[in-house]
Amino acid sequence: MNSLALAVPSAAAAWTDDARVLAEVGRVARGPLAQIVNRIDHEGYYPLDIMAALGEAGALGVHLDSHGSRYGLSLAAMQEISRTCGSTGFLTWCHDVCGLYMEQSGNPALLARLSDHATGRTCGGTALSNPMKSLAGIENMLLRAHKVPGGYRVSGSLPWVSHIAKGQYCGAIAAVERDDGSRSHEIMFLLDLDERVELKACPEFSAMEGTSTWRIQLDNYFVGEDCMIADPARPFIARIRAAFVLLQAGMATGIVQGSLDSMREVEPVLGHVNRFLHDRPDEIQAEFEELGGRIMTLAQTPFDGSTDFLLDVLDARTQSAELALRASQSALLHQGARGYLKSAAPQRRIREAQFVAIVTPAIKHLRWEMARLMKEEMPA
Repeated sequence: MNSLALAVPSAAAAWTDDARVLAEVGRVARGPLAQIVNRIDHEGYYPLDIMAALGEAGALGVHLDSHGSRYGLSLAAMQEISRTCGSTGFLTWCHDVCGLYMEQSGNPALLARLSDHATGRTCGGTALSNPMKSLAGIENMLLRAHKVPGGYRVSGSLPWVSHIAKGQYCGAIAAVERDDGSRSHEIMFLLDLDERVELKACPEFSAMEGTSTWRIQLDNYFVGEDCMIADPARPFIARIRAAFVLLQAGMATGIVQGSLDSMREVEPVLGHVNRFLHDRPDEIQAEFEELGGRIMTLAQTPFDGSTDFLLDVLDARTQSAELALRASQSALLHQGARGYLKSAAPQRRIREAQFVAIVTPAIKHLRWEMARLMKEEMPA
């Protein structure tokens, strides 16, 4: 990996000022990240150097309680990153929710590791795609755990785990099985990707190849108390679920903002014919601002445990994915052939927007959850 000269102010000095955090994140996003975005997209380059710079700028830690629980700022930073590169925006989300798991665990051993994580000196992702769908009744849980003295032994294979590599870590969930094979509960733990873990290549995506996504294979992997996030896991997931989903909106809004940039870029030369297209820039901008206002309101209380709040979060996340799909397609139509070039941002953003629409929770999963919650809330 080639290192980039990405000098930024120290975290202690920069993170206390929201405007300064966003300025530094924007400088990294529009400078070094923009210079390698096609390398990330076409070659699958995993930008850990960029992530380290974003960590120093505060993009990876300001949502944590220890830094003021500034979810609005975290979402704004993710939007700025995703405006340039959806893959790096997704890595930011993976990193953010891993930090969320570590902090909300209350485990002293994990809290001791949180500073390095929040500043990007160490990196970790999330392996909750299968567990989230399993807890919703969509899939079976793929990791299985058995109680042993001092902890658990975990086995199984888990596909599509992002922002991981040897020496890194991720949050994971396993179903605890009794001796008769029945499930007693689930545990959540920090999975250290050391010599005990086998990483296998996944089939190649049409985009997002720079997110270091692997299949994990575990065989009697020991989980001790120092790595335990929650036992049992379900109450913990219920507490962080809204924050987990809400943070994803920053990816979608960044893609919308980047698409608007591409539309307006060609207005001086193509506006006379583009006026016959649907989803014009001013129309998308108005929807973008209305949705952004809703998201920022929700970001003020990310741990509101009410069903109504969760429904609002799920709805905002759904609308952000749908708007990203419309905006990215409109940007390509506005740019025409120049936007269809292999190196052009509009064609890349279409693929990034499609990813936002299918990543857990996908649009269909979000609607599934909303239908279930609304059914539970209806009077008998």
